[in-house]
Parts: sequence; C-alpha cells; structure tokens
Amino acid sequence: MSRFLTGLVLAAGLATQPALAADKLMLKVPVAFSTELPSLGTPIPRVAKEVDLMSGGTLRMKVYEPGKLVPAFEILDAVSSGKINAGYTTAGYWAGKIPAAPLFSAIPFGPEAGEYMAWIYYGNGLDLYQRMYDEAGYNVKVLPCAVIAPETSGWFSKEINSADDLKGLKMRFFGLGGKVMEKLGVATSLLPGGEIFPALEKGAIDATEFSMPAIDQRLGFHKVAKYNYFPGWHQQATVFELLINKDVWNEASEQHQHILAEACKASMADSFAEGEALQFDALKRNVEENGVELRKWSPEMLQLFRDTWEEVAAEEAASNEYFAEVYADLTEFRSNYDLWEKNAFLPRF
Repeated sequence: MSRFLTGLVLAAGLATQPALAADKLMLKVPVAFSTELPSLGTPIPRVAKEVDLMSGGTLRMKVYEPGKLVPAFEILDAVSSGKINAGYTTAGYWAGKIPAAPLFSAIPFGPEAGEYMAWIYYGNGLDLYQRMYDEAGYNVKVLPCAVIAPETSGWFSKEINSADDLKGLKMRFFGLGGKVMEKLGVATSLLPGGEIFPALEKGAIDATEFSMPAIDQRLGFHKVAKYNYFPGWHQQATVFELLINKDVWNEASEQHQHILAEACKASMADSFAEGEALQFDALKRNVEENGVELRKWSPEMLQLFRDTWEEVAAEEAASNEYFAEVYADLTEFRSNYDLWEKNAFLPRF
C-alpha cells in the first residue's frame, strides 16, 4: 500500500473515532421516588439495565435516588435547562406550572391503566403530552415509562362516614384529587414520599394518600393511621414519565431514540404487572399483622367525590385553554371506549 493510501486509511480511521464516541450516550437520571418502592421506583433501574443490553453498552443510564442530584420537584426545570440530561418523575408534580399536566398523570374517576394506555399510544394522548411541554416552553422530550394500578384512597386516623368528617382535615394529597378534597374542606399539601411519615407522626398532617398498599406499607403509614379507605377514586391509574433534555434527544442516534422509547413502552406493561401482583399480600399483612381496618367508601361518598370532581374539571377547563383541549379529547375517547367496555367486560359481581 502506498504512503498516500496508508495516509487516507489512517485519516479515515481517525475521522471515525469522534463519530463512534458521539454514538455513546450516558443519561444521568435523578428519580422522584426511591428505587426500593415496587412499581413506583423499581421500573427505572430495570429500564436502565435493558437499554444497556439492547444498545450493546453504547446507551447507559445512571440512576440517582431522590434528592441526590436535584430535588424531586425540580426535575422538570433541571432537565429543560440542561442542568441534568434526564429525569424520572410524574407530570402531576407540575400542576402549579402547567395546569394540564395532571391529566397525563392521574385523573379522578379517570381511565384505568388499559384505557389510559390506549388513549396515550393509539389515541391523541402522546402527541398532546409532548405538545403540552413544547407550548409551555420546556425543552424536554417525554416518554411515558411506567403505570401503576389503583391507589388506596387514603390513610386516616379516624373513620370518615360523611362529608362533615372531612372538613378541617390536614391531608397530603396529589394532583387533581387534591382540588376535589379542598372543595370539601380539606387542607391539602403535596409532600414527597419520604416526608409523609414524619409529617403524620408529628401531627403536621392528619391523613394521607400516596400509592398502592405495597408501597404505602413500605413507608409505614399503618403505624400511625389505621383506617385505609378504598377505592382510590382519585387515581385509578397513574402514569410516570422519563424526561430527556430535548437537545440531548435530538442529538441522539435514531437507534438510541428507538431503544429508549421501546424500553419505556415495555416498562409500562412490566410496572403494571408488578403492581397488580403485589397488592393482595400487602392487604393481607395490613389486616392480619398491622391492625389496619379496610374500609369502602359508601355510594353516597363516592357520588359526592364524583360530583365535586365534575365541578373541578369544569373550572379547570374554563380557566385554561390547553386543559380544556386535552380533557375534551380524553372525554371523547372515553365515551367511545365505553361501548367496548360495557359489552366486552364482565360486570362487577
């Protein structure tokens, strides 16, 4: 080989090195929930493992426990600004910044997981989800990355038999359901998971909701509040999101983008299955070992919650155009889905 050709080969080899380096991507992912919490925090380490395997090690995710890199409630701003390049959280935490955000997290009397995913992936949900962040000025790519089954309706230190029993309570509450409770005279606050038990123990709050029984059990709510109410009318399903800085996403290879999207879609199914598998044992332990009394809301209380939610939804739609657009789209999808649901599924016996 001539010196000229040798030089060309060497130059070509050197030229490919930056390209190969550019094909490697490390996402540093602070999470809003402890990775010890099943279905809530466990999905993202599994996603990290899968993307590493599927990419042959060219795409990696380093997961940081809550508060280790940025506080849970600052993840959106930090990802958008480029302070961090990714984060795992839930859109409901951004209600104060983006009124429509809770619609992509959990909706009172809203869709269960299957119907929610149908709207997200095969209705207009995912497009509306991304557009929400774009129009609000956030430089992020959003990927739904986990979904959990119904939550408990709350942990109380006294029985709740009527609307009067709610008035004056101080309660940790999430999302749009919190607005319902506020209308019913409850003073609500939104606390991260790790701060709830100390607040209950010290009397800073009287009651709380957080998640499914297996998760709440890990946090010890049963040690302070013995009345656990069902069903979780405020969160029949809850979606969690992987946020990626938009510039980082746009510069990623098509392969890496595809791997991330598909790994998160697989995680939606996996997290839902995990959550469904763990709850009955948790309920048994709560009753048999922890002295918890399981209570069901009366039809009258559920109707009160529903009627109040409809008032809240109308007010939110009237005050925010994008909320109105998203809620109308979801409502239309659900009205069509009703035809399938009423004919295909067994009635509740």
